[in-house]
Amino acid sequence: MNKAKTLKRKLGNPKPFLECVLHSEETSELRTRFLSVAWDTSDTPNQASVNPNLKWKDINWKKVEKYVFKLQKLIYRASMSGEIRKMRKYQRLLKKSYYARLLAFRRVTQDNQGRKTAGVDGIKNLPPMQRLNLVDLLRSRYLKASPTRRVWIPKPGKDEKRPLGIPTMYDRALQALVKLGMEPEWEARFEPNSYGFRPGRSTQDAIGAIYASIHLKPKYVLDADISKCFDQINHDKLLGKIGKSPYRRLIKQWLKSGVFDNNQFLKSVEGTPQGGVISPLLANIALHGMEERLMEFVEKLPFRYPSGKIMGKRDRRNSLNLIRYESRLCHPTRRH
Repeated sequence: MNKAKTLKRKLGNPKPFLECVLHSEETSELRTRFLSVAWDTSDTPNQASVNPNLKWKDINWKKVEKYVFKLQKLIYRASMSGEIRKMRKYQRLLKKSYYARLLAFRRVTQDNQGRKTAGVDGIKNLPPMQRLNLVDLLRSRYLKASPTRRVWIPKPGKDEKRPLGIPTMYDRALQALVKLGMEPEWEARFEPNSYGFRPGRSTQDAIGAIYASIHLKPKYVLDADISKCFDQINHDKLLGKIGKSPYRRLIKQWLKSGVFDNNQFLKSVEGTPQGGVISPLLANIALHGMEERLMEFVEKLPFRYPSGKIMGKRDRRNSLNLIRYESRLCHPTRRH
């Protein structure tokens, strides 16, 4: 009992905050089911849902990651070869996988830097026993998306502030699970010169791509930034790009869930919350196709060689490069 009281004192009680912001029928089930599991402070887990002999520290994470990565490779290969039905089958399999749910919860409760920031549910910093209980709750996926909690953080080097939307713990874990299935599908489709928010790519790779495009020939370089990239994404266009995905309904719920800013509810008309686990992937999907559109535009420009002869389509495409990192664009263009 002393341990339970200490735990509640450390985590704080989320109920007063929930009572002032969550009154709708959609969130009543979330309050009753999620809080009854997440804030169970008994020393033993729910016998019906979790193996009592299993402890969080005893999980073989190497085995878990290996199994999930194997499924992700199958999704990636099916997407590369255009086998859509097979890819959807593997995505549904990963969505139901117990190992994938374990990995998703570990990423939002342990690996994520924002794990100690609470959403409208007021839940953060879950101990290992409650994580196991919530992994089982994640299997249902019947709870509707909750509004995000808006937090204003200062921009580095500026006096301005930018909004950060913090989802609930349940939505964060479910978003991490969806991301495990969607990311390999889109990694097979993404353009080669996008480097932001992608696994295995970093700022150094973007710098290397810029250097490779300018070090042999003199070129003009245009540096640009897409203003309010996350806040102005068109929901209908984004859902149209996602297509008939098994995750489409969940993504639509997250996009339309709304936000709480100073205890005032605001509807979501456009954009994705910057604090969401899946938001960077959705931003990359929204910006996908920019490089190809730019190349189609370049093909129509009347570029000429120094001799005065009109340049061919292939040389016109090769005369311009687009390197994108997050919402930053760099255009090294050949001098004419």
